[in-house]
Amino acid sequence: MNQQLRSQAIPFIDISAQRQRIGKAIDEAVSRVLNHCQFINGPEVTQLEAELAAFSGARHVVTCASGTDALLMVLMAKGVGRGDAVLCPSFTFCATGEAVALAGATPVFVDVDETTFNIDPASLTRGIATAKRLGLKPKAVIPVDLFGQSADHDSVAEIADAEGLFVLDDAAQGFGASFKGRRLGTFGLATATSFFPAKPLGCFGDGGAIFTDDAGLADTLRSIRVHGQGGDRYDNVRLGLTARLDTMQAAILIEKLRVFEDEIAARNVVADRYARGLGNAVTVPRLAAGCSSVWAQYTIRLPAGIHSGALHCCNWTQLHSATARLQSCTQAPRDRWLLPRAQCRPD
Repeated sequence: MNQQLRSQAIPFIDISAQRQRIGKAIDEAVSRVLNHCQFINGPEVTQLEAELAAFSGARHVVTCASGTDALLMVLMAKGVGRGDAVLCPSFTFCATGEAVALAGATPVFVDVDETTFNIDPASLTRGIATAKRLGLKPKAVIPVDLFGQSADHDSVAEIADAEGLFVLDDAAQGFGASFKGRRLGTFGLATATSFFPAKPLGCFGDGGAIFTDDAGLADTLRSIRVHGQGGDRYDNVRLGLTARLDTMQAAILIEKLRVFEDEIAARNVVADRYARGLGNAVTVPRLAAGCSSVWAQYTIRLPAGIHSGALHCCNWTQLHSATARLQSCTQAPRDRWLLPRAQCRPD
């Protein structure tokens, strides 16, 4: 007999539960900003950049207003524009390709690996050939660390080096993850990330950052984020943006970064529970060799012929058993906000 499970809404990210842990520290950090009134480029912005650099291992960090701005700023700094091709995975959020189009270049989409959903190196090679055949100049590749798991950065770097492309890693969902023992933020020319509230490290608004070991690029990025500013406030030496991270968000992120390591570890504990509880009912995500994940999303694949709106067609006895085994990870308040609700993707 089929068993009907009770429908219970689960927040995608329970930020209010996180505030139970660090709310007082965040309130005090915000209060400090309100007291010193340096709302633009206040001392917390510089402090956050230094702490993000120490966390990631990157030499330079330039904060900005969003993850989309982070991508666009690097493309602008490298002079990417009309006639250029930028290789992007076909399975990603629209901002990856949108930033390329905003720069005036052409996004060329390539396939992803069916297990990790990250960029497929073989398809990347074919995509480069396609771009050349269309009369475009391949300029860069943007691998995406989708759902929190690192892409295969060794394979991407090998292809990019052979073709003379620079690599801009889109770690909007993956910041905090690692590849072969190195944290994201240290691969390619630059790494872009987002601090949107639903991200593993999120602020209370919009925000982003760029990580690079290239001092010259970092200087150019700092200019671009403030209207192409040169030596002084009214010296504008290039086209730029209004793309600063405001001080209030920087103050919030400083407090969140203090507990980020603990949150990553806890997310992985919950992800392991999901895998054990759901692995015999659906296809659960798997980590590639050498990769870690911060589990921005936990995305399951449903059996062939089943979609998320028709789960009543599943083997409910099997799924109910899996759900029962998951109860231990949904009871503790501290676990609820650590991992987003599972997402369904049909095979």
